[in-house]
Formats: sequence, structure tokens, C-alpha cells
Amino acid sequence: MELPSAQVWENHQAMKTLYSRCVEEVCLRHGLARTELDILLFLANNPGLDTAAKLIEVRFLCKSHVSLSLKRLEARGLLERSFLPGNRKTVHLRLTEGAQGAVEDGRRAQGAFVRILMKGFSPQEMEALAGYNRRIAGNIQAALKEELQL
Repeated sequence: MELPSAQVWENHQAMKTLYSRCVEEVCLRHGLARTELDILLFLANNPGLDTAAKLIEVRFLCKSHVSLSLKRLEARGLLERSFLPGNRKTVHLRLTEGAQGAVEDGRRAQGAFVRILMKGFSPQEMEALAGYNRRIAGNIQAALKEELQL
């Protein structure tokens, strides 16, 4: 049986809405825009992907929104920019101690979101779903690399 594309889109939109509601309180509590919280959580959850370019590439965020958000986070002392020795071209991003409260609250909200999604799934079903999700992500990446030649 084939999953109708409308259902995939509706599920995607519903998941985005649910996630937004899960993190909304965190944004309010810490005075963060949603993109700012997304950046903090991305950096906290993906230690090796600590550049703006990786953030844009992996999360499909708008370059101008990332740039503005990084400036705001840096001005608030939640983020620092640095260079690796011998490389003055690539700016690396590092969370400061001041970001830890927002990161902890954000991770709790992410956990709540996942618990809602996975409610009633057995460990075997969750493992299978993770495999399917990896395959879907691979299909998406391949299509984007092929410039959506449909």
C-alpha cells in the first residue's frame, strides 16, 4: 500500500506544529527567537558541526536568519566565535556557560516531543522506524544533490 503524498505532507506539518508548541515555553522563558533556540540546540546536540555553514546545510535554515541569530546570541553572551590554529577562514561556534539553561530546557522539550511521537511504540518498532527514517533522509539528500531531477 502506498502512503498518499498528502498524508506525508500533513504529518510533516503537524509534527512541525507540535514541535513548535513543545519549545514555545523555552523560547519565552529564555527570551529567544525560535531560530536562536534551534541554533543553540543544534550546536549542543552536534558537537562536530560547529560552523554556520554546517548549520545551514544540515538544518536547511536561511543564511540571513542564521547570521542575524548568531549576532544576537553572541551579543547576549550565549555564543562565542573562534578560529582553529592555522585556519583564519573558518569560524567555529561555541556555546558559553550562559547558554546552558536554555539548552537544558530545550533538550527537555525535545524529549517531551519525542515521547509524544513514540507513545505506544515497542522498542522493535522504534528501531525499525529509525531505520526507515535514515533511509528517507538518504533519499532526501540524494534528491537534493541531484538538484531534484524528477
